[in-house]
Amino acid sequence: MKLKNILSLIPALFMFFGITWADTVKVGFNVPLTGFAAADGESALNGAKLAVKQANATGGINGKQIELVIYDDQASPKEAVPIANRLIEKDGVKVAVSGSYSGSTRAAAGVFQAAGIPYISAFAIHPGITRAGKYVFRTSFMGEVQGRAGALLIGQTLQLKRVVVITLKNDFGKSLAAGFKAEAANFGIEIINEYEYSIRDRQFGPIVAKVRADKPDAIYASGYFFTAGPLVNQLRSGGVTVPVIGQEGYDSEQFIKIAGAASEGVIITTSLDRDSNSPETRSFITEYEKLTGNKVDMVAASGHTALNVVITALRKAGTSNPEAIRNAIAQTQLTAATGHISFNALGEVRKNVQVQIVRNGEWHYHSEIRDQKLLAPPES
Repeated sequence: MKLKNILSLIPALFMFFGITWADTVKVGFNVPLTGFAAADGESALNGAKLAVKQANATGGINGKQIELVIYDDQASPKEAVPIANRLIEKDGVKVAVSGSYSGSTRAAAGVFQAAGIPYISAFAIHPGITRAGKYVFRTSFMGEVQGRAGALLIGQTLQLKRVVVITLKNDFGKSLAAGFKAEAANFGIEIINEYEYSIRDRQFGPIVAKVRADKPDAIYASGYFFTAGPLVNQLRSGGVTVPVIGQEGYDSEQFIKIAGAASEGVIITTSLDRDSNSPETRSFITEYEKLTGNKVDMVAASGHTALNVVITALRKAGTSNPEAIRNAIAQTQLTAATGHISFNALGEVRKNVQVQIVRNGEWHYHSEIRDQKLLAPPES
């Protein structure tokens, strides 16, 4: 056979064995960089960029540099679907990560599943995300799991019994409330009232008045930093002094800035322990703050964790074959900034829940929830 003909067969042979000629290894990343969720999007992207920078400095993927292919989904399902298609068809990614909220992540998950491309949710919590199929994973807690942790925290750790629930009316808030309400009675909690609000709401006078009249022992309130900040501030201004227990949506320096002095003593369930002695967590915090000049938050740590799962899987798979990458993700055992990561059959993460409290204007360690039976995500 002539040399020219032999050379022409080499690319096909590389493709057959799962090896590509690309100069970089592309990883898709949809994230809100404009709109109401832009601050979280920036944190998630910075966490992801740090993971890529660290991996590239240590050889990338089998000597090839990792390239993060980034699109702004505005936390909108309408934007997320065409972005997913573009990442698959135009950019040719073989694995992708969502650094976005539940609505956009759920919408994109179906596209990646249909194409057989592995997709990891960094922090979106809706239970339907991983149920898109076997190619979809999550490296943070689903909402119900974190809600159950909230019930244990209030009823067992804090020994508080009469609780008002304040629920954000979206996937995030409803999932958290569902988990909390499902376990409340098992920890001796009486839910004396539940009030709902919209993601656009910033004035909470009517809810504050009702909560004050209810005289609860504690408040379990879902929200993002931009809703929870005004809510907590107005609860305290309105004379409500009982403990407020939130979730990872509060986990930002922005919450403390918005709520001001009212943030003091607020307790949340989350994925990041800022006072951890873990080398992985300490290294992440140091490098992130050096890179960005900002304080770390859960979203940044989750973006970093999801990318590290992808990087570990790509190195293990040693190929651009999506099925092999998917199987490597499923088998991942990794200690990351947010704790030890492993997955169940549904692609849900198994890890402990961190509890943080605001002390002297900063998030600090409060406790850790390790009840693996309570925290176990569904298998199907």
